[in-house]
Amino acid sequence: MSDLSEVVDSYMERTEGLKSFCDRCLRTERYDGNVVLMVVDAAFDSIGLNYFNSIVPKVLEFEEKFVKDGSVQSLEDLGNLPHERVEDLWANERSWNVVISVASHLHELGEGRGLNDRQALRTWARNADLENWSGNPIGKIYGVGLTTYQYLRMMGGVDTAMPDKVVKRVIGKILEEAGQNMPTEDDIEFVETVDRIAFLTGYRTIELCWMTWLVQSEGEKIRMEKYGDVLGRI
Repeated sequence: MSDLSEVVDSYMERTEGLKSFCDRCLRTERYDGNVVLMVVDAAFDSIGLNYFNSIVPKVLEFEEKFVKDGSVQSLEDLGNLPHERVEDLWANERSWNVVISVASHLHELGEGRGLNDRQALRTWARNADLENWSGNPIGKIYGVGLTTYQYLRMMGGVDTAMPDKVVKRVIGKILEEAGQNMPTEDDIEFVETVDRIAFLTGYRTIELCWMTWLVQSEGEKIRMEKYGDVLGRI
């Protein structure tokens, strides 16, 4: 049996630059602070494709086609963008419905309180709890599962984790190596377990979550090495 901190340290030491990336995520500064792209990212990611090979390139393509040309400058614009306009770029209609539904809710929240898009996302995230997620207006959107809900909370400034299959697999391996028995089956219990590991090891929950993806191997490199440059962009 190894000490839990030692095991987690052995994983974390492979992720140089992770802390600064997570700092930006918690400050709602990913994609240069563009909340439109954060919502697109979370919604595209909801269908389970490879994040770095499939999702990120499509988000950046969306930026080129719709943000940089001035068509979509706000959540309000995003919520009014019909799927037909983006079908050539993103064919999945269900996840596009997630895009426009999340964008519309956050816009309405911000408009009602005199908030800009960033403030709207952060206000929503601060008030959106884990236990009652399915009753939250965004949790009720068709196509939004707990993983997408948690992802949006993270980008809105909440130090938490997603019960994604990769996160579960790596955290489960860490617990096995450390000889620890903590609940991981139920999704909410799993997030609470990652919180517990963070508390015991001195890391933030978000750092443990992102670490699990970035230590995955692709070819001869782990993702942290392979996609280190793009992390600074997103």
